[in-house]
Amino acid sequence: MLQNIKANKKPKMKQNQLATITYQTIRYLEETPCKRQSPEKIRDFLKAMEPYKLTKCEKLTLLNVCPKTPLEIQLIVEDSEDRLSDEEVDSLLQVITSYLGEEEQDEKNG
Repeated sequence: MLQNIKANKKPKMKQNQLATITYQTIRYLEETPCKRQSPEKIRDFLKAMEPYKLTKCEKLTLLNVCPKTPLEIQLIVEDSEDRLSDEEVDSLLQVITSYLGEEEQDEKNG
């Protein structure tokens, strides 16, 4: 009898834990730049990144972090001083803002 009670509690406890993790994950993601991203925006962003010759990892990090300063670019792109000129860094920041930062600007204005 006791074993049956314990067996019935385990699935319920696991389900509650899953609900908690799901809730916390959603709350976290709502505070990140990904809340404004759609599959179309991501595709367009990755296409715009092609001229910069970045690695997949660097592109993914740019997509997830949405850097706003040259320093952030420097921290994300390995050997950025050698691989990107100052103009390219500025251009990269403009691309990031245009593809991933539009709605944030609208929220500030609205």
